[in-house]
Amino acid sequence: MPLQTIEPRRLYRKIADQLRTLIREGEYGVGTRLPAERDLALQLGVSRPSVREALIALEVEGLVEVRTGSGVHVLSRETPASARAVEAGVFGLFEIFRARQLVEGEIAAVVARQASVTLLRDLGIVLAQMEADIAAGTLPIEGDRLFHLRIAEAADNGPLLRTVTELYDMRDSPLFEHFGQHFESVDSWRTAVAEHKAVVEALAAHDPEAARAAMQQHLQRSHDSYAEAWPEGVDSDLH
Repeated sequence: MPLQTIEPRRLYRKIADQLRTLIREGEYGVGTRLPAERDLALQLGVSRPSVREALIALEVEGLVEVRTGSGVHVLSRETPASARAVEAGVFGLFEIFRARQLVEGEIAAVVARQASVTLLRDLGIVLAQMEADIAAGTLPIEGDRLFHLRIAEAADNGPLLRTVTELYDMRDSPLFEHFGQHFESVDSWRTAVAEHKAVVEALAAHDPEAARAAMQQHLQRSHDSYAEAWPEGVDSDLH
């Protein structure tokens, strides 16, 4: 059964569905390595990030495993009973980052016009806690969430705060968790903290354009860090 072109409007679930079918029908046998990410993207007519989301979804389901140094291997033709499911309503990670970039960029611009001393102080405390977590070898996810919500709260708009909260909390899913296992590290979080500081500097300067740009650049870099390359050591064909 040959791979079929995926329409551009389709998301990672359509790709995962097709790969899952090929695995279950024995096209890709247990123990074999899947084609390189770039080759799958070409055959399916989709972007590499979309293929990556599909592969991570299949890893969550226990059908494949991304192995450092040897690529993506088929583990099973059927989803193990112990595997965690990627629920139908879960949006793709890259969609979430793009939505956050639009919403939070505008919120940062609004807040910059009225950023209070109290807000700036609170954000400084959050950043200090994030740095302490990193120094202790802990990923500062709680601090990151608080940072983004504090800025959203400062916009004094309930629907916007709810939107930012819901978008951020979408990372609490097996799909996002597995992405984090492959792509998040103490070093990547150090970079994120530096980007947060740029947002705070723009807020302190009461510069809406700079605040918007700093927030959008931060979220774009977060997006790109998951999209550009597999972690060092994964099969070079996947890079």
